[in-house]
Amino acid sequence: MRILEGEGVTKYFGGLAAVSNVDFHIDQGEIVGLIGPNGAGKTTLFNLISAALVPKPGAIRFKGEKITGLKPYQICRLGVARTFQEVKVFGNMPVLENVLLGSLFGTSTGMSSADAAREATGLLEFVGLSAVRATPAKDLTLANQKRLEVARALATKPELLLLDELMAGLNPTETAEAMELVTRIRDKGITIVMIEHVMKAIMSVCDRIIVLHHGEKIAEGTPQEIATSRTVIEVYLGE
Repeated sequence: MRILEGEGVTKYFGGLAAVSNVDFHIDQGEIVGLIGPNGAGKTTLFNLISAALVPKPGAIRFKGEKITGLKPYQICRLGVARTFQEVKVFGNMPVLENVLLGSLFGTSTGMSSADAAREATGLLEFVGLSAVRATPAKDLTLANQKRLEVARALATKPELLLLDELMAGLNPTETAEAMELVTRIRDKGITIVMIEHVMKAIMSVCDRIIVLHHGEKIAEGTPQEIATSRTVIEVYLGE
């Protein structure tokens, strides 16, 4: 079943097409990688899906329903959550309270404070942050701030999770741990689209990869197909 579809998705900034006539689909249960050079339009596409931006023209559908024109909080409450390329945590708030915000305000179903706290505690354990639950978010390492963003996104009970460069800036050990976290999230039944420049991660965990270049989709296929695509090698992967 297709959980997300885009048709002719386009976004101009002035005279520049950041995303140009992109068709895409995401099947339920997939991990899909979104790759391309810097400035290819990857984060802009995430912004269009999550309603931070509105496509003009183009349409985006979630579970068959058109979501173009909805507000970001409405998209979130429908079941689409995201993280950000530059980590956005509430730095002066403790780790647990950052996740509580997702539980209390990111879903359409009301939840008691006790239930939210119980759920947030479980999510911190899931992402490996139980030991720092009382620490201000600004005092976490970059890797742990990224895990906190994931936990906060998961607190909104998404069916689709958009991960924007989860592994950027991480060392090899942290990257391996992040890859393992991504697969465990999918094991929970959550579909994932991930923007990533760490090709080892993309090739290892993704079922399918979409490649953007200058705002246009230039390739799509399995990791093996993308790794051997002459077009992709020339514009992105290199010889």
